Amino acid sequence: MDLAKVIECSEGRFFTVEFVKKDGITIRTLNGRLGVEKHLKGGECTLDREKFVIVYDVQSKGYRAINRETIISVKFDGVKFCKGE
Repeated sequence: MDLAKVIECSEGRFFTVEFVKKDGITIRTLNGRLGVEKHLKGGECTLDREKFVIVYDVQSKGYRAINRETIISVKFDGVKFCKGE
């Protein structure tokens, strides 16, 4: 199952995602949502959208880029989707 697709199907609703950080060791849990535009400051995103999912972190109040390949699980609408299922 492509967990990034689960995130993209959230349609602006809240979700929780677990992923491996850039250091390759640390696992991070993020509560976020897609479609938040309130905090954009202009300019264009230069990240590869095929490699990263851009989400708004509601706890840190900032945008985060999550590597699609390092997503471990996504919890959305009370259902947890895990890598390999």
